[in-house]
Amino acid sequence: MAKQEDVFKAVVAHAKEYGFVFQSSEIYDGLSAVYDYGQNGVELKNNIKRYWWEAMTMLHDNIVGIDSAIFMHPTIWKASGHVDAFNDPLIDNRDSKKRYRADVLIEDAIAKFDEKADKEVAKARKRFGESFDETLFRQTNPRVLEQMRKKEELHTRFAEAMNANDLEELKQIILDYEIVDPISGTRNWTDVRQFNLMFKTEMGSTADGAMEVYLRPETAQGIFVNYLNVQKTGRMRIPFGIAQIGKAFRNEIVARQFIFRMREFEQMEMQFFVRPGEELKWFDYWRSERLKWHKALGLGDDKYRYHDHEKLAHYANAATDIEFLMPFGFKEVEGIHSRTDFDLSQHEKFSGKKIRYFDPELNESYVPYVIETSIGVDRMFLSVLCSCYEEQDLGGGDSRVVLHFPAPIAPVKCAVLPLVKKDGLPEKAREIQHKLRFDMACVVDEKDSIGKRYRRQDAIGTPFCITVDHQTLEDGTVTLRYRDSMEQVRLAVDEIDRIMVEKVNLNTLLKKLV
Repeated sequence: MAKQEDVFKAVVAHAKEYGFVFQSSEIYDGLSAVYDYGQNGVELKNNIKRYWWEAMTMLHDNIVGIDSAIFMHPTIWKASGHVDAFNDPLIDNRDSKKRYRADVLIEDAIAKFDEKADKEVAKARKRFGESFDETLFRQTNPRVLEQMRKKEELHTRFAEAMNANDLEELKQIILDYEIVDPISGTRNWTDVRQFNLMFKTEMGSTADGAMEVYLRPETAQGIFVNYLNVQKTGRMRIPFGIAQIGKAFRNEIVARQFIFRMREFEQMEMQFFVRPGEELKWFDYWRSERLKWHKALGLGDDKYRYHDHEKLAHYANAATDIEFLMPFGFKEVEGIHSRTDFDLSQHEKFSGKKIRYFDPELNESYVPYVIETSIGVDRMFLSVLCSCYEEQDLGGGDSRVVLHFPAPIAPVKCAVLPLVKKDGLPEKAREIQHKLRFDMACVVDEKDSIGKRYRRQDAIGTPFCITVDHQTLEDGTVTLRYRDSMEQVRLAVDEIDRIMVEKVNLNTLLKKLV
């Protein structure tokens, strides 16, 4: 675990050093849980968003996009339930004066049983070597079985307390399992209480006439209140979807783990409208489709898993998370929910407007059911960054840090490196870069030795480097270097475009989805 924590710290430091993520307002000592994306980070983030957007709107004839406003009428949040029910269970430690989410403290305690079981497995693997049967060991070893029994016991008790919204029981669990404050090491806890996560502000030119409004805590409601506008103007027929990428804001009790949990974040959401009674069929479809989208990136199929919800939101009849193995354990990166007709019915009730769909095949009108796919851009960014980060020992005292980004989403696709800054080589490098820049993000890097420049490009995840030398001026050939293998091949300049464009094109990912 300590090693993984060290890896995460290294990733965070690397993100700043190489222009991926900066602490917001850093020269004023920063703003807690708010971050800015640097020159390389914004390119990676935009590429992730483009991959999602095109997978939704280009590969599905019945999905279109919108961009709704951040400010919305306050009654929308009353209708959606956020005003009354968008809460997290909060608990304070009297000694450290720190505030925590009670559910997160208990979830961390549950995860420790898995850690203890994994340690037993690791010791057995080391003892038995190649003959070790992990599956059989987990099924028969009494120490592993005891940890799993304790885990299940705590998990069941926790799930019942959350479903019943029993705050006293949540505190009792924390006390019974001797969960301590990670800072003070004490169990001097306050009672658990609810905390609303929405940010409030005022809209209006005078204090007396100002309307209290909220910064949206999710982007979904902007889709729901525009459902009829899109359906009618686009002549959409059920089933169809509406996609949106946008900022959302939550006053998180405990914002931690870098950009994993922030107060200002970005979501990619798609609401898919279906006939009542067909929602679970479409839920299964999107559950499968979304995992396929993630796995197409090639970050490792074993790093993903589903987590089906035992406690369902007030609006859902089915829900699952796609979790990704971060350095700090499996964590949610995307949620797929069957929201029934709750949202549209609520907006119909609170607005007094009919929000119905006339189905020509059934010859009847109804409020559609909704399947939601919701992915956090920042969490997706973090999962890509963490899984692609590697510290490599190259032998002979040499090493490098490399980001193995999938080429289609890498911030910089190609760097053109003149061997020396004279003899016309920089001019030739710029000529090649000017030709390639219409097809990919391409830069010229002239500073430092060629070896240092290779390492610098490895560190920002550039998949290809082109070295221009004196031979280039003689015969029109260059050296193409591959980031992951460090293999170098000599090619004609005219071949570069043909070879590289195919590898860096986003279509190489999209074609895996059809």
